[in-house]
Amino acid sequence: MAWLCFLPIILISTIPCSSEGVTENHSGLNLGSQTRDLLDSAKQPEFFDWLKRVRRRIHQHPELAFEEYETSQLIRSELDSLRVDYTWPLAKTGVVASVGSGEEPWFALRADMDALPIQELVEWEYKSKNNGKMHACGHDVHATMLLGAAKLLQQRKDELKGTVKLVFQPGEEAHAGAYHMIKEGAVDNVQAIFGLHVSPEMPTGTVGSRPGPMLAGSARFLVKIQGKGGHAASPHMTRDTVLAASFAILALQQIVSRETDPLESRVVSVGFIQAGEAANVIPETLSFGGTFRSVTTEGMSYLFQRVKQVIETQAMVHQCTATIDFMEDELKPYPATVNDESAYEHAKKVGESLLGKSNVVLVPKIMAAEDFSFYTQKIAAAYFMIGTKNETQKQTHGLHTPYLIIDEDVLPIGAAFHAAVALSYLDNQACSST
Repeated sequence: MAWLCFLPIILISTIPCSSEGVTENHSGLNLGSQTRDLLDSAKQPEFFDWLKRVRRRIHQHPELAFEEYETSQLIRSELDSLRVDYTWPLAKTGVVASVGSGEEPWFALRADMDALPIQELVEWEYKSKNNGKMHACGHDVHATMLLGAAKLLQQRKDELKGTVKLVFQPGEEAHAGAYHMIKEGAVDNVQAIFGLHVSPEMPTGTVGSRPGPMLAGSARFLVKIQGKGGHAASPHMTRDTVLAASFAILALQQIVSRETDPLESRVVSVGFIQAGEAANVIPETLSFGGTFRSVTTEGMSYLFQRVKQVIETQAMVHQCTATIDFMEDELKPYPATVNDESAYEHAKKVGESLLGKSNVVLVPKIMAAEDFSFYTQKIAAAYFMIGTKNETQKQTHGLHTPYLIIDEDVLPIGAAFHAAVALSYLDNQACSST
């Protein structure tokens, strides 16, 4: 996409450099040894127990977007114990830690920290203690895996041929925390970034992604239609807001069905309508709202334009007026998440070395949105899903539900995957610069 900043080609695997600057053909062996070492370290009982303790503490105390003060404090406390330097606060509660030489190249790993306004209904020892709040999207797992990577990298800091930035980000859920972290300099001078998201549909021990567009861009709209109210027995004396809204909602569906290439993914959905309460009264005002999505920047721009035109025109046809609020200040629209192809190939190669080729899968594009997309606009980025499904745990529900169950065996895998992607990236950059 035009707005992505691309890196020079990333070497796919870890390649040792000879003193003459000529690469030797032992890359697969070295990458395999490195990833096995990281995963073995993360799976050590003491390390794994620490990961579980951290995750459970975060899970028990979920906090909503830009309110992650206790979570941020826990992360900083763990970083202090690891003797990892960090900057805080960014975007109110965000933390950016650094491991390595402090010099370029800089590579970033990112995890989000916020929870959802959902009452947890899973009965277990470490259930949420904050009423009406739950880590129902796995951000407790994300933050824990990144702390695990911090520990692995700090243990190997003298091996790092550059600097790894660890970005603990607030406000992913609808509040564009990534945008605010970028604005405050969290990834300044960073060449590339990698992120993970749990997937309860994929088995533990698997990861997946795809090059190019992976997740949709998303925006919301809130509409108010103004007409003239009156008795339902005399509709000719009114300006019917319900009729105007009905035609507008039907016409919105034609943007996708009649104006969009069938091979291009776009969505326009209306989620609520609020009008009068009496069956025999035509309401003077009516509100409705929804979301629209596309996997391209051009598609998002087109939908912004047409949603506004369609609603205003249908209101005018029915002698009403319409105001449309895209809520860009409160709920900043998300661009599409687009993986840089070379960054994707690098992470894919690392995943295959870590877990085996059969456990790295190509996932389909979906119309969900994720604010990691803001990083993909600025620097080369790769975003991967990591499986958390364990058939023995009776996991039947997905993300954003009150019944989400996570297989904690994912914790050392995610920590090692993070660390291996960063370590091998820096190794590759050192080789390519000689």
